[in-house]
Formats: sequence, structure tokens, C-alpha cells
Amino acid sequence: MSTSSPTMELPSAVTSSAGEPRRSHVDLRFFRSELRLVLGRRRNIALVGVLSCFPILIGTAVRLSPASNGDGPPFLSDITDNGLFLVFASLTVLLPFFLPLAVSVASGESIAGEANIGTLRNLLVVPVSRTRLLLVKYAASVVFAFVCVATVALVAVIVGLLLFPHGDVTLLSGTTVSYPQALWRALLVLLYVTLMLAGVCAVGIFISTLTEVPIGAMAATAMLMIVSEIADNIPQIAPIHPYLLSHPWLNFGDLLRSPISWHGLQSGVLTQLAYLAIFLPLAWARLQTKDITS
Repeated sequence: MSTSSPTMELPSAVTSSAGEPRRSHVDLRFFRSELRLVLGRRRNIALVGVLSCFPILIGTAVRLSPASNGDGPPFLSDITDNGLFLVFASLTVLLPFFLPLAVSVASGESIAGEANIGTLRNLLVVPVSRTRLLLVKYAASVVFAFVCVATVALVAVIVGLLLFPHGDVTLLSGTTVSYPQALWRALLVLLYVTLMLAGVCAVGIFISTLTEVPIGAMAATAMLMIVSEIADNIPQIAPIHPYLLSHPWLNFGDLLRSPISWHGLQSGVLTQLAYLAIFLPLAWARLQTKDITS
């Protein structure tokens, strides 16, 4: 269906006559409905459940293993000193592949899934424009990313408290802070990691507008993240590393220093904002010109 058809113009007409309060009410209701859809899908629930198993596996392995000699991912050897480091070790293990994979599933399905089952056309009949549809779908994907990260962190905190010492935390810079202060830094880490995954959501939303096959959109998004990770580990192309989406993902370790080292964090935030500024407008442009036939 063309964007110039009367059916597509219905949302604008209804919105204009109802006024801003009505528009806000519809947008909020639509966002709540989308959140229930994304967070209620069995596949997404299963993904969150699988991700939450990793802190348990890592914590149990460290607890039953001999003292670490420094091998393994960052923060792994620090877990035996304070269980809170299980949060950071788990995120370090999951961030290169598993978390982006989960987010790729949610964002890749967002538009393509609706088109595939024939509900995208119906969504545009309610007083919601294509722009608002895109923003709601994107926001719901980011919320799902935060739920994934927060669930991993929460399970890691609980496992850390049960299996390892807790109390004052010695940061990477050698400064000792109280456990509540360290928890505050852990919350900042969660927000930073979620922002890193927001870039994945933007790429996934764009790819989702290009196809009506959700599996294809999910796979393409995940493959792009894998390619970015592989490229980031090839020293021969080091000059392009700072421009890769995945390059600043693990910079959250700078939040565990005193004072906080802001350079790497700022670089990570700017990189993700650049990807958002590129892929969200591309997704918007594609959705505006997309023929909605189902």
C-alpha cells in the first residue's frame, strides 16, 4: 500500500483532531503494548533465561576451581576477592557475542516480524504514524536490551553474595570503596552497556525495514556484529578499529577506576551516537517509502 493512500493518512487526521493529549495517550498505550509483546515472547524470555545462566556457571566454576593465575577474561581473578566482580566478568564474557545476539533477535524481528504475519498494515491504521511506529519499536528493543543486561547483573550480584566475600570493594586503580558505592558504579556499567547495545538495536531496526523475513533480519544483524568483532581483532586494520561498532563495548572498565577515566567512555558514547544518527534515519527513510502490502 502506498504512503499516499487514504488509509495511511488516517493517523495524521485522527491525531490532529484529537489534539496532543490524545496523541500522547495513544503513543503511551502503544508503547506499553509493544513492551508486553517484546517482553512476553517466549523466545525472548528464553533468551533472558539463558543469559542469566552464565553468571551461575561462571561463579560456580570459579568457586570450585583452584586459585586463578590471571588467565581468562578480565575481572575473573578478582571474583574471589569480592563477588561483585562477577557482574563485570559476566558482562565481559557475554558482551562480545551473546548479548548482541539476543538484541539482534528482538530488533531484527521488530518491523519484519509484523510484516511477515500481516499485522504491520493494521498497526498503521490506528492513530500512530510510521515515525512513531519506528520510535516505539526501537525504544522497546532498547528496553529489552536493558532487561537482558540487568537480569545478568542481578543474578551475578546474588551469586556473588552467596559464593564469595563481599564488603568493601577494591577498584582497578587500587582505591577501596564501600559496597553501596561499588553498586552505584555497577549501575553506571549497566547503563553504559545498554547504550552500547542501543547501537545494535539501531542496526537491527534498519535491517528489519529491508525485509519481511524476520529470521533473515535477525541473522543479518547478528552477522554484522560478528564481523565487527572479528575486524576489531585484526591488527592489520587497526586504523579502522575506533570506527567499529563493537570497539568501545568493553570500555566500561574505566568506570571501575578512581577517578573515573572518561576518555574511553566518551569515545564509546560518541561511537554509538554516530551509529544511531546513521541507522535510525536510514530506517525512517526506508519505512516512509516502504510499500505495506501485508
